[in-house]
Amino acid sequence: MPRSSVLPAPSPAPPLGALLRRYAAGSPLACEPVDQGLLNRGYRLATTRGRYFLKHHFDPETADPAAIARQHRATRRLADLGVPVAPPLAGTDGRTVAVIGGHAYALHPWIDGRHRGGAQLTEEQCRRLGALLGVVHASLERVMPRRRAEARAESADPADTFALIDDLLARVRRHRPPDAFDELARHRLLERRALLERHADRRPPQGGSVGWVHGDFHPFNVLYKGDAPAAIVDWDRLGVQPRAEEAVRAAVIFFVRPDGALDLAKVRAYARAYRRSAHAGPAELSAAVHRVWWERLNDFWILRWHYERGDTRADPQFPAVSALAVWWTKEYAAVSEAFVG
Repeated sequence: MPRSSVLPAPSPAPPLGALLRRYAAGSPLACEPVDQGLLNRGYRLATTRGRYFLKHHFDPETADPAAIARQHRATRRLADLGVPVAPPLAGTDGRTVAVIGGHAYALHPWIDGRHRGGAQLTEEQCRRLGALLGVVHASLERVMPRRRAEARAESADPADTFALIDDLLARVRRHRPPDAFDELARHRLLERRALLERHADRRPPQGGSVGWVHGDFHPFNVLYKGDAPAAIVDWDRLGVQPRAEEAVRAAVIFFVRPDGALDLAKVRAYARAYRRSAHAGPAELSAAVHRVWWERLNDFWILRWHYERGDTRADPQFPAVSALAVWWTKEYAAVSEAFVG
């Protein structure tokens, strides 16, 4: 779930002259916004020296230059281990973050490739994807600082969710004139309240075993060249979290169908490869499945964006995302078996 609490303002043109001087990257020939993604501002940049991806770090939660520099060090070390990433370029001052006018920018080599959702992956490619995420988790343990004891996050409290459902239902009722999105939102909110009332006693304990994770592993952040991943991008959420939960969240995003069902054959292939690669046991995956299921059952981020902030960019995701929680609850045993079998 994207965590920014601020609706982005229209993107100002990047200060290309000042930036390219910092990187000795030639003179600009073309600069086009890259539209994919909900939070990031990026540009496809061509200069007299080559092609680049220019990233404007503007999300208030991740735009701290020191945090960005830490992400950059991590990707450079991962590249040294053979992990497919696109490390940033260093400027003439040796720094990989350029702060101009109070805004933070980074310049990366342009990676020719395309994004591929789970429906476009064969089972062998799903295995490759799961193995890749396991390698990422194992490699991050090698290149990142030793972890301090981290407080493990509490799972969602259904009492808070019931209050949120009531608030969102009131917002739906106030929207005039009502439209098809309002109708679906009302249906899913009432349906979810009934599911939570039935399953409120299944709230999981605190999160499991933690480690360094990418933090936002999904189809828009993996670039493919041919059949193979060419680069994992967008490391803004790099941090310490339950590792197996990232593996489950990623699978749910990659392998959800438009009707909200998961492609369990592909989930199984992906999960087996992840467990081998990350040395994660079935018990760890089983606990992660339960926590992510509970998270989805209590989560309404798309409706909050729509009704609280007037931000409709994620609306197209709502039909599948909202149906998934219902389908997953019905098929809970089959989903768990796919991840641990």
